[in-house]
Amino acid sequence: MSEKVLMRGTHVVAEAAVRAGCRFYAGYPITPQNELPEYMSDAMARLEDGTFIQAESELAAINMVIGASIAGARAMTSSSSPGISLKQEGFSFLAAQELPAVIVNIMRGSPGLGNIAPSQGDYFQATRGGGHGDYRSIVLAPASGQEMADLTRKAFDYADRYRIPVMILADGMMGQMMEPVLLPESIDPRKLPPKPWILNGAKGRPSRVIKSLLLDPSVEEAHNWKLVRKHEMIGREISDAETDLMDDARIAVIAYGTAARIAKGAIKRVRETGLKVGLLRPVTLWPFPEKVFRGLDESVENFLVFEMSTGQMLEDVKLSLAGRGEVHFYGRPGGPIPTPDEVAKVISRLYHRQKL
Repeated sequence: MSEKVLMRGTHVVAEAAVRAGCRFYAGYPITPQNELPEYMSDAMARLEDGTFIQAESELAAINMVIGASIAGARAMTSSSSPGISLKQEGFSFLAAQELPAVIVNIMRGSPGLGNIAPSQGDYFQATRGGGHGDYRSIVLAPASGQEMADLTRKAFDYADRYRIPVMILADGMMGQMMEPVLLPESIDPRKLPPKPWILNGAKGRPSRVIKSLLLDPSVEEAHNWKLVRKHEMIGREISDAETDLMDDARIAVIAYGTAARIAKGAIKRVRETGLKVGLLRPVTLWPFPEKVFRGLDESVENFLVFEMSTGQMLEDVKLSLAGRGEVHFYGRPGGPIPTPDEVAKVISRLYHRQKL
């Protein structure tokens, strides 16, 4: 049986990707995710069939991933907020051409160049596609080192299953934090299900074409509706969330990633004072776990959305609740990391103000 190992978050994602059968990585340096490509450069060099490329730019990196995916490889790139912005055109191409790929965003303070401190300001960009056109990407939000490993494996599986780009959305704290992790068993990429659509030479078979330039408007429209149907199927099949201490809760704190870890500490503190507070943590940010929200007990009428941003997930929470209860917000944008004590005080004030 495998033993737990102490690893940095970015290293966990990289090792889990290799074990998931990733054999192509292209990226460009940017803090606070540089340890991930550094790890991949060594890991790929130790594999007979591994390819690592430090590209000349973020644009080059994502287009290399497109090429590797077309050829059938499990391919990945990673960056941090401004670098992810530069890759957005490529994400749109991946989605339009229905190509699987995994993208890792270790978020930093922004907008603009911002800073290298942890933040959650890229939620809109990630969950709304980010690039041009009618498309979506699956977005997974780990909240621990173990989930960095587990969700990386899932990301590659989802990408192949649905032929869609999948983003792992973490932040600078998740990327740099060291925790004990049980790594998944390695997959031999040669034993993965075949991909009958890849371009690998047409000798002995009809030629195939993968493209996103559809000049006939009716063809483009039909293709977009095909993508919509796929998105709807994904929404039915994979949305996920964690609930904690919600059985008797009068307030539900809603947070993801690092913010959810902080919220757990805050909830523990207020529970010790007798306040009935629970946590709802979305794991899939797209598809957003609407069913979990709509399945909450009717006694929960107050919701506190806590984000390390100005309130981007807040919109999806309100849409999921469809007018039910009161939705409150507390956020810290730009890189400051709130403490559990700070958030506990916010929860306590809300609890007493609402006379719960």
